[in-house]
Amino acid sequence: MVLRLLIVALVACLLSGCGSIISRAVPGQGHGNQYYPGVQWAMRDSAWRYITVLDLPLSLVFDTLLLPIDASHGPYE
Repeated sequence: MVLRLLIVALVACLLSGCGSIISRAVPGQGHGNQYYPGVQWAMRDSAWRYITVLDLPLSLVFDTLLLPIDASHGPYE
């Protein structure tokens, strides 16, 4: 039981921030969203939406920290 909880926690940590990083680093994945692209990427409708629920709170924090950079950068295309 403890091993399963540890594995779930590890997977959750590995998935954290994924939407924020993908929406900024992979061309075409940000869909031109300038503000909170990781949150908007995590909210998309896909077959993996049950996993992105884990990513959403951490993407929100990461996108908030990067808000000044996003304001000066422009759309992610």
